Amino acid sequence: MNITLSADAQVVEKSRRLAREKGSSLNQLIRDYLTQLAGAQQSDDVSAEFRRLALEKGGRSDAGFLFDRDAANARR
Repeated sequence: MNITLSADAQVVEKSRRLAREKGSSLNQLIRDYLTQLAGAQQSDDVSAEFRRLALEKGGRSDAGFLFDRDAANARR
């Protein structure tokens, strides 16, 4: 998919120089950034779900649960 961005000419030129120094293109740097940004959102979603479950369960096992090392190892 193609997108169009607006940016100051000096910012674009400086960014292109930095990209070349890294052996990349400005286009690739922007794609990498967007990929990271999208991944960060997924991480935020996972973190929010973990927090919700931790608060909901209170960090406790169900009533009457007893840990059984042999049973835990058998599930591997």
